[in-house]
Amino acid sequence: MEPTGKALFVVMDGLGDRGAETPLSTANSPHLDELASKSTTGLILTIGGGLVPGSDTAHLALFGYDPHEYYRGRGAFEALGAGMDLEHGDVAFRTNLCTLDDDGIIIDRRAGREPLGFKELYGALNGMEVEDCRVLVQHTVEHRGAMVMSGPGLSEKIGNTDPHETGKPLMESAPLDPEGEKAARILNGFTKKACEILKDHPANQRRKEADLPPANGIASRGPGVFAKVKPISERLNLRAACVAGGALYKGVARYVGMTIEDAEGATGTASTNLRSKAAKALEVKDQYDLVFCHIKATDSFGHDGDFEGKRGMIERVDAEFLPQVIGEFDVLVVTGDHTTACSAKRHTADPVPILVWHKDVRPDGVRKLCENQVRAGGLGHIHGRNVMRIIQDYLDVSEMFGE
Repeated sequence: MEPTGKALFVVMDGLGDRGAETPLSTANSPHLDELASKSTTGLILTIGGGLVPGSDTAHLALFGYDPHEYYRGRGAFEALGAGMDLEHGDVAFRTNLCTLDDDGIIIDRRAGREPLGFKELYGALNGMEVEDCRVLVQHTVEHRGAMVMSGPGLSEKIGNTDPHETGKPLMESAPLDPEGEKAARILNGFTKKACEILKDHPANQRRKEADLPPANGIASRGPGVFAKVKPISERLNLRAACVAGGALYKGVARYVGMTIEDAEGATGTASTNLRSKAAKALEVKDQYDLVFCHIKATDSFGHDGDFEGKRGMIERVDAEFLPQVIGEFDVLVVTGDHTTACSAKRHTADPVPILVWHKDVRPDGVRKLCENQVRAGGLGHIHGRNVMRIIQDYLDVSEMFGE
Protein backbone atom coordinates (compact mmCIF):
# COMPACT_ATOMS: atom_id res chain seq x y z
CA MET A 1 0.00 0.00 0.00
CA GLU A 2 1.58 3.28 -1.15
CA PRO A 3 0.99 6.58 0.69
CA THR A 4 -1.37 8.90 -1.16
CA GLY A 5 0.37 12.14 -0.20
CA LYS A 6 3.22 13.91 1.55
CA ALA A 7 3.38 14.80 5.24
CA LEU A 8 5.38 17.42 7.14
CA PHE A 9 5.86 16.81 10.86
CA VAL A 10 7.11 19.91 12.71
CA VAL A 11 8.31 19.61 16.31
CA MET A 12 9.14 22.78 18.24
CA ASP A 13 11.15 21.43 21.14
CA GLY A 14 9.78 22.18 24.61
CA LEU A 15 6.84 24.01 23.04
CA GLY A 16 4.38 23.69 25.92
CA ASP A 17 4.40 25.90 28.99
CA ARG A 18 2.55 26.51 32.25
CA GLY A 19 0.15 29.21 33.43
CA ALA A 20 -2.92 31.08 32.22
CA GLU A 21 -0.74 32.95 29.75
CA THR A 22 2.04 31.16 27.89
CA PRO A 23 4.46 32.02 25.09
CA LEU A 24 2.09 30.22 22.69
CA SER A 25 -1.08 31.90 23.91
CA THR A 26 0.44 35.41 23.77
CA ALA A 27 2.46 34.99 20.56
CA ASN A 28 1.65 37.07 17.49
CA SER A 29 1.30 34.06 15.19
CA PRO A 30 -1.24 34.72 12.43
CA HIS A 31 -0.16 31.81 10.22
CA LEU A 32 -0.29 29.34 13.07
CA ASP A 33 -3.66 30.73 14.17
CA GLU A 34 -5.17 30.40 10.71
CA LEU A 35 -3.78 26.89 10.42
CA ALA A 36 -5.27 25.95 13.79
CA SER A 37 -8.68 27.22 12.69
CA LYS A 38 -8.60 24.75 9.78
CA SER A 39 -7.22 21.81 11.78
CA THR A 40 -8.13 19.32 14.42
CA THR A 41 -6.26 19.89 17.68
CA GLY A 42 -5.61 18.38 21.07
CA LEU A 43 -3.00 17.64 23.71
CA ILE A 44 -0.24 15.02 23.70
CA LEU A 45 1.17 13.14 26.66
CA THR A 46 4.26 12.06 24.76
CA ILE A 47 5.35 9.22 27.05
CA GLY A 48 2.33 8.94 29.35
CA GLY A 49 0.48 10.81 32.07
CA GLY A 50 2.57 12.16 34.95
CA LEU A 51 5.88 11.19 33.32
CA VAL A 52 8.45 13.91 32.59
CA PRO A 53 9.78 13.23 29.07
CA GLY A 54 13.36 13.56 28.00
CA SER A 55 13.84 14.83 24.48
CA ASP A 56 15.19 11.43 23.44
CA THR A 57 12.34 9.34 24.85
CA ALA A 58 9.74 11.84 23.64
CA HIS A 59 11.00 11.71 20.06
CA LEU A 60 11.08 7.92 20.10
CA ALA A 61 7.42 7.98 21.08
CA LEU A 62 6.53 10.59 18.46
CA PHE A 63 8.17 8.39 15.82
CA GLY A 64 5.97 5.48 16.94
CA TYR A 65 8.52 3.56 19.03
CA ASP A 66 7.58 2.84 22.64
CA PRO A 67 10.49 4.25 24.70
CA HIS A 68 9.80 1.70 27.46
CA GLU A 69 10.82 -0.94 24.93
CA TYR A 70 13.33 0.81 22.68
CA TYR A 71 15.19 3.30 24.89
CA ARG A 72 18.66 2.06 25.88
CA GLY A 73 20.33 5.35 26.84
CA ARG A 74 21.01 8.68 25.15
CA GLY A 75 24.64 8.15 24.15
CA ALA A 76 23.88 6.07 21.07
CA PHE A 77 21.59 8.79 19.70
CA GLU A 78 24.28 11.45 20.21
CA ALA A 79 26.84 9.34 18.37
CA LEU A 80 24.47 8.60 15.49
CA GLY A 81 23.59 12.28 15.28
CA ALA A 82 27.29 13.12 15.07
CA GLY A 83 27.48 10.92 11.98
CA MET A 84 29.30 8.03 13.66
CA ASP A 85 28.54 4.48 12.54
CA LEU A 86 27.60 2.02 15.29
CA GLU A 87 27.42 -1.73 15.38
CA HIS A 88 25.04 -3.83 17.45
CA GLY A 89 26.37 -3.90 21.04
CA ASP A 90 28.51 -0.76 20.84
CA VAL A 91 28.23 1.52 23.88
CA ALA A 92 28.19 5.26 23.26
CA PHE A 93 28.37 8.40 25.42
CA ARG A 94 28.00 12.15 25.37
CA THR A 95 31.28 13.85 26.25
CA ASN A 96 32.55 17.21 27.45
CA LEU A 97 36.08 18.52 27.31
CA CYS A 98 36.70 20.11 30.69
CA THR A 99 39.38 21.96 32.65
CA LEU A 100 41.10 20.27 35.60
CA ASP A 101 43.38 21.97 38.13
CA ASP A 102 46.69 20.50 39.28
CA ASP A 103 44.87 18.30 41.79
CA GLY A 104 42.50 16.88 39.16
CA ILE A 105 39.52 18.92 40.32
CA ILE A 106 37.11 20.18 37.65
CA ILE A 107 37.15 23.97 37.58
CA ASP A 108 35.25 24.38 34.30
CA ARG A 109 33.00 21.63 32.92
CA ARG A 110 33.08 23.22 29.44
CA ALA A 111 36.71 24.38 29.20
CA GLY A 112 35.51 27.92 28.56
CA ARG A 113 33.36 26.91 25.57
CA GLU A 114 35.76 28.70 23.19
CA PRO A 115 36.50 25.92 20.66
CA LEU A 116 40.11 26.77 19.78
CA GLY A 117 41.85 23.41 19.36
CA PHE A 118 38.87 21.32 20.47
CA LYS A 119 38.59 19.38 17.21
CA GLU A 120 42.33 18.63 17.32
CA LEU A 121 42.11 17.47 20.94
CA TYR A 122 39.23 15.13 20.20
CA GLY A 123 41.20 13.82 17.24
CA ALA A 124 44.15 13.01 19.51
CA LEU A 125 41.92 10.65 21.51
CA ASN A 126 40.22 8.98 18.57
CA GLY A 127 41.00 5.32 17.97
CA MET A 128 42.50 4.57 21.38
CA GLU A 129 42.87 0.88 22.20
CA VAL A 130 41.96 -0.20 25.75
CA GLU A 131 42.30 -3.94 26.38
CA ASP A 132 40.46 -5.60 23.47
CA CYS A 133 38.22 -2.60 22.79
CA ARG A 134 38.55 0.38 20.48
CA VAL A 135 37.35 3.82 21.53
CA LEU A 136 36.25 6.32 18.89
CA VAL A 137 35.56 9.96 19.70
CA GLN A 138 34.32 12.83 17.58
CA HIS A 139 33.96 16.54 18.20
CA THR A 140 30.48 17.98 17.62
CA VAL A 141 30.01 21.59 18.79
CA GLU A 142 31.79 23.81 21.34
CA HIS A 143 33.17 21.55 24.09
CA ARG A 144 30.89 18.65 23.23
CA GLY A 145 31.55 15.38 21.52
CA ALA A 146 30.45 11.79 21.18
CA MET A 147 32.30 8.60 22.08
CA VAL A 148 31.80 4.97 21.07
CA MET A 149 33.33 1.94 22.77
CA SER A 150 33.44 -1.06 20.46
CA GLY A 151 34.38 -4.58 21.47
CA PRO A 152 33.08 -7.84 22.94
CA GLY A 153 31.16 -8.12 26.20
CA LEU A 154 30.24 -4.46 26.72
CA SER A 155 27.17 -3.19 28.57
CA GLU A 156 25.61 0.23 29.01
CA LYS A 157 24.88 -0.55 32.67
CA ILE A 158 27.62 1.66 34.06
CA GLY A 159 27.91 5.02 35.76
CA ASN A 160 29.08 8.35 34.35
CA THR A 161 32.49 9.93 34.84
CA ASP A 162 30.91 13.40 34.69
CA PRO A 163 29.96 14.65 38.19
CA HIS A 164 27.79 17.39 36.58
CA GLU A 165 29.33 20.11 38.76
CA THR A 166 32.61 21.88 39.36
CA GLY A 167 34.72 21.48 42.48
CA LYS A 168 34.81 17.70 42.14
CA PRO A 169 37.17 15.30 40.34
CA LEU A 170 36.16 13.19 37.37
CA MET A 171 34.27 10.21 38.73
CA GLU A 172 35.30 6.62 38.32
CA SER A 173 32.65 4.78 36.37
CA ALA A 174 31.15 1.96 38.40
CA PRO A 175 29.18 -1.03 37.09
CA LEU A 176 25.48 -0.86 37.90
CA ASP A 177 25.32 -4.65 37.77
CA PRO A 178 27.88 -7.42 37.03
CA GLU A 179 27.30 -7.08 33.27
CA GLY A 180 28.82 -3.60 33.37
CA GLU A 181 32.15 -4.50 34.98
CA LYS A 182 34.16 -4.65 31.76
CA ALA A 183 32.63 -1.51 30.21
CA ALA A 184 33.30 0.49 33.40
CA ARG A 185 36.91 -0.70 33.41
CA ILE A 186 37.36 0.26 29.73
CA LEU A 187 35.83 3.70 30.30
CA ASN A 188 38.05 4.38 33.32
CA GLY A 189 41.11 3.25 31.38
CA PHE A 190 40.21 5.53 28.50
CA THR A 191 39.60 8.51 30.81
CA LYS A 192 42.98 8.10 32.52
CA LYS A 193 44.90 7.81 29.25
CA ALA A 194 42.93 10.69 27.72
CA CYS A 195 43.85 13.08 30.54
CA GLU A 196 47.52 12.14 30.09
CA ILE A 197 47.34 12.86 26.35
CA LEU A 198 45.44 16.12 26.76
CA LYS A 199 47.61 17.57 29.54
CA ASP A 200 50.60 18.58 27.40
CA HIS A 201 49.01 18.52 23.97
CA PRO A 202 50.18 21.37 21.69
CA ALA A 203 46.60 22.54 21.22
CA ASN A 204 46.36 23.17 24.96
CA GLN A 205 49.63 25.08 24.88
CA ARG A 206 48.07 27.33 22.24
CA ARG A 207 44.97 27.74 24.38
CA LYS A 208 47.09 28.87 27.33
CA GLU A 209 48.92 31.35 25.11
CA ALA A 210 45.52 32.73 24.07
CA ASP A 211 44.50 33.07 27.75
CA LEU A 212 41.97 30.28 27.38
CA PRO A 213 41.52 27.50 29.95
CA PRO A 214 43.14 24.20 28.90
CA ALA A 215 40.86 21.35 27.86
CA ASN A 216 42.85 18.78 29.82
CA GLY A 217 40.08 16.38 30.84
CA ILE A 218 37.14 14.58 29.28
CA ALA A 219 33.90 13.75 31.08
CA SER A 220 31.44 11.14 29.82
CA ARG A 221 27.76 10.62 30.56
CA GLY A 222 24.56 9.05 29.24
CA PRO A 223 25.84 5.60 28.28
CA GLY A 224 23.63 3.93 25.71
CA VAL A 225 23.93 0.67 23.84
CA PHE A 226 23.16 0.47 20.16
CA ALA A 227 20.67 -2.18 19.09
CA LYS A 228 19.25 -2.30 15.59
CA VAL A 229 15.48 -1.83 15.27
CA LYS A 230 13.02 -2.33 12.43
CA PRO A 231 13.15 0.94 10.44
CA ILE A 232 10.21 3.26 10.12
CA SER A 233 9.87 2.37 6.44
CA GLU A 234 9.01 -1.20 7.44
CA ARG A 235 7.09 -0.47 10.63
CA LEU A 236 4.91 2.31 9.24
CA ASN A 237 5.34 1.99 5.46
CA LEU A 238 6.70 5.55 5.30
CA ARG A 239 9.92 6.74 3.70
CA ALA A 240 11.06 9.46 6.09
CA ALA A 241 13.64 12.24 6.24
CA CYS A 242 14.87 14.46 9.07
CA VAL A 243 15.80 18.15 8.86
CA ALA A 244 17.38 19.23 12.15
CA GLY A 245 20.33 21.07 13.65
CA GLY A 246 20.88 19.25 16.94
CA ALA A 247 22.82 15.99 17.03
CA LEU A 248 20.39 14.26 19.39
CA TYR A 249 17.42 14.68 17.06
CA LYS A 250 19.39 13.56 14.03
CA GLY A 251 20.53 10.59 16.09
CA VAL A 252 17.05 9.45 17.10
CA ALA A 253 15.95 9.92 13.49
CA ARG A 254 18.86 7.81 12.19
CA TYR A 255 18.13 5.18 14.82
CA VAL A 256 14.62 4.64 13.42
CA GLY A 257 15.81 4.69 9.82
CA MET A 258 15.19 8.26 8.68
CA THR A 259 17.55 9.84 6.17
CA ILE A 260 19.27 13.01 7.41
CA GLU A 261 18.89 15.97 5.07
CA ASP A 262 21.13 18.84 6.19
CA ALA A 263 19.94 22.41 5.76
CA GLU A 264 22.45 25.23 5.50
CA GLY A 265 22.49 27.29 8.68
CA ALA A 266 20.57 24.73 10.75
CA THR A 267 22.45 25.20 14.02
CA GLY A 268 20.11 23.86 16.69
CA THR A 269 20.31 27.28 18.38
CA ALA A 270 18.31 30.51 18.40
CA SER A 271 20.28 31.65 15.34
CA THR A 272 19.14 28.71 13.22
CA ASN A 273 18.10 29.49 9.66
CA LEU A 274 14.38 28.69 9.62
CA ARG A 275 13.92 29.70 6.00
CA SER A 276 16.66 27.28 5.00
CA LYS A 277 14.97 24.47 6.94
CA ALA A 278 11.66 25.13 5.21
CA ALA A 279 13.38 25.27 1.84
CA LYS A 280 15.11 21.95 2.49
CA ALA A 281 11.82 20.30 3.49
CA LEU A 282 10.30 21.46 0.20
CA GLU A 283 13.37 20.44 -1.79
CA VAL A 284 13.30 16.83 -0.61
CA LYS A 285 9.59 16.19 -0.16
CA ASP A 286 9.20 14.33 -3.46
CA GLN A 287 11.81 11.77 -2.31
CA TYR A 288 9.94 10.89 0.90
CA ASP A 289 6.47 10.32 2.31
CA LEU A 290 7.24 12.13 5.57
CA VAL A 291 9.61 14.99 6.38
CA PHE A 292 10.32 15.57 10.06
CA CYS A 293 11.56 19.06 10.89
CA HIS A 294 12.92 19.89 14.35
CA ILE A 295 13.27 23.37 15.88
CA LYS A 296 15.28 23.49 19.10
CA ALA A 297 15.42 27.02 20.52
CA THR A 298 11.91 27.09 22.03
CA ASP A 299 13.24 24.54 24.53
CA SER A 300 16.45 26.46 25.19
CA PHE A 301 14.55 29.63 26.06
CA GLY A 302 12.31 27.63 28.39
CA HIS A 303 15.34 26.26 30.24
CA ASP A 304 16.62 29.83 30.60
CA GLY A 305 13.27 30.98 32.01
CA ASP A 306 13.08 33.46 29.13
CA PHE A 307 9.35 33.89 28.40
CA GLU A 308 9.90 36.67 25.86
CA GLY A 309 12.65 34.74 24.10
CA LYS A 310 10.45 31.65 23.77
CA ARG A 311 7.53 33.70 22.49
CA GLY A 312 9.83 35.45 20.04
CA MET A 313 11.08 32.11 18.70
CA ILE A 314 7.50 30.94 18.13
CA GLU A 315 6.83 34.19 16.26
CA ARG A 316 9.95 33.60 14.13
CA VAL A 317 8.67 30.12 13.20
CA ASP A 318 5.35 31.71 12.27
CA ALA A 319 6.95 34.41 10.13
CA GLU A 320 9.93 32.61 8.60
CA PHE A 321 9.07 28.91 8.40
CA LEU A 322 5.33 28.34 8.17
CA PRO A 323 4.52 30.65 5.20
CA GLN A 324 6.80 28.55 2.99
CA VAL A 325 5.30 25.16 3.87
CA ILE A 326 1.58 25.79 4.44
CA GLY A 327 -0.33 24.39 1.47
CA GLU A 328 2.71 22.49 0.13
CA PHE A 329 2.07 19.20 1.97
CA ASP A 330 -1.01 16.97 2.13
CA VAL A 331 -0.68 16.53 5.89
CA LEU A 332 0.84 19.09 8.23
CA VAL A 333 1.37 18.36 11.94
CA VAL A 334 2.73 20.93 14.40
CA THR A 335 3.49 20.07 18.01
CA GLY A 336 6.23 19.82 20.64
CA ASP A 337 8.01 16.92 22.25
CA HIS A 338 7.40 18.04 25.83
CA THR A 339 6.67 21.07 27.97
CA THR A 340 9.62 23.18 29.09
CA ALA A 341 8.06 25.60 31.55
CA CYS A 342 9.72 29.01 31.82
CA SER A 343 8.65 29.23 35.47
CA ALA A 344 10.31 25.92 36.34
CA LYS A 345 13.23 26.15 33.85
CA ARG A 346 12.93 22.43 33.15
CA HIS A 347 10.92 19.75 31.40
CA THR A 348 7.59 19.06 33.08
CA ALA A 349 4.89 16.41 32.73
CA ASP A 350 2.31 18.86 31.33
CA PRO A 351 0.79 17.79 27.98
CA VAL A 352 1.78 19.52 24.74
CA PRO A 353 -0.52 21.14 22.14
CA ILE A 354 -0.84 19.57 18.70
CA LEU A 355 -2.61 20.43 15.47
CA VAL A 356 -3.20 18.18 12.47
CA TRP A 357 -4.17 19.68 9.11
CA HIS A 358 -5.46 17.79 6.08
CA LYS A 359 -7.94 18.95 3.44
CA ASP A 360 -10.57 16.58 4.84
CA VAL A 361 -9.86 17.13 8.53
CA ARG A 362 -12.74 18.01 10.89
CA PRO A 363 -12.07 21.58 12.11
CA ASP A 364 -12.92 21.72 15.80
CA GLY A 365 -13.46 25.43 16.40
CA VAL A 366 -10.07 26.11 18.00
CA ARG A 367 -8.70 29.44 16.83
CA LYS A 368 -5.21 29.37 18.33
CA LEU A 369 -2.66 26.64 18.95
CA CYS A 370 -2.17 27.10 22.67
CA GLU A 371 -2.41 25.01 25.79
CA ASN A 372 -5.77 26.18 27.08
CA GLN A 373 -7.67 26.30 23.77
CA VAL A 374 -6.67 22.92 22.35
CA ARG A 375 -7.81 21.00 25.44
CA ALA A 376 -11.28 21.30 23.89
CA GLY A 377 -10.04 20.15 20.48
CA GLY A 378 -11.24 17.20 18.46
CA LEU A 379 -8.21 14.99 19.08
CA GLY A 380 -8.66 15.08 22.83
CA HIS A 381 -5.71 13.83 24.89
CA ILE A 382 -3.54 11.35 22.98
CA HIS A 383 -0.35 9.42 23.61
CA GLY A 384 2.75 10.43 21.65
CA ARG A 385 2.86 7.04 19.92
CA ASN A 386 -0.52 7.81 18.32
CA VAL A 387 0.78 10.74 16.25
CA MET A 388 2.35 8.57 13.57
CA ARG A 389 -0.80 6.46 13.42
CA ILE A 390 -2.83 9.59 12.68
CA ILE A 391 -0.38 10.60 9.94
CA GLN A 392 -0.54 7.09 8.50
CA ASP A 393 -4.32 7.24 8.40
CA TYR A 394 -4.40 10.51 6.48
CA LEU A 395 -1.83 9.08 4.03
CA ASP A 396 -3.98 5.95 3.58
CA VAL A 397 -1.39 3.45 4.84
CA SER A 398 -3.09 2.46 8.09
CA GLU A 399 -3.96 -1.16 8.75
CA MET A 400 -7.37 -1.91 10.22
CA PHE A 401 -7.43 -3.50 13.67
CA GLY A 402 -9.91 -6.36 13.42
CA GLU A 403 -12.17 -7.46 10.58
